[in-house]
Amino acid sequence: MTNTREERTSAQVHNAKQAEEIRSRWSWVEPTVWTERMLTALEQGVKGGVWFSLIDKVYAKANLEAAFRDVEANAGSPGIDHVTVQQFASRAERAIGKLAASLKAGGYRPQPIRRVYISKPGSREKRPLGIATVNPYCTSL
Repeated sequence: MTNTREERTSAQVHNAKQAEEIRSRWSWVEPTVWTERMLTALEQGVKGGVWFSLIDKVYAKANLEAAFRDVEANAGSPGIDHVTVQQFASRAERAIGKLAASLKAGGYRPQPIRRVYISKPGSREKRPLGIATVNPYCTSL
């Protein structure tokens, strides 16, 4: 059975719309690393719903750089190591390379979180907030 030109065009429009919807749900991921095909696989499963490790996407330099840009834009407080975002930024390229290598080798272990308590609006209660280190190795750069 052959598809008519109209059926093929309709299928292409549907696929494009579906890809656009998926991309909008994943707008926070780095587009140079996460292709439409990858995002579709995340949504629909891979090879019959069998998932594989995505760590190669995590340690991709473009993703780590995009994550740091988000952290930098947030301009948050330092973690337990007292390294500020500005201090880290001056050595970010080297540190990101080191982090990528550690993630790729499977040796990365996250550092402890600094716990602070912030006031709840309109209440005397406080809620806990965890502040991660910007420096993944929690040592001086």
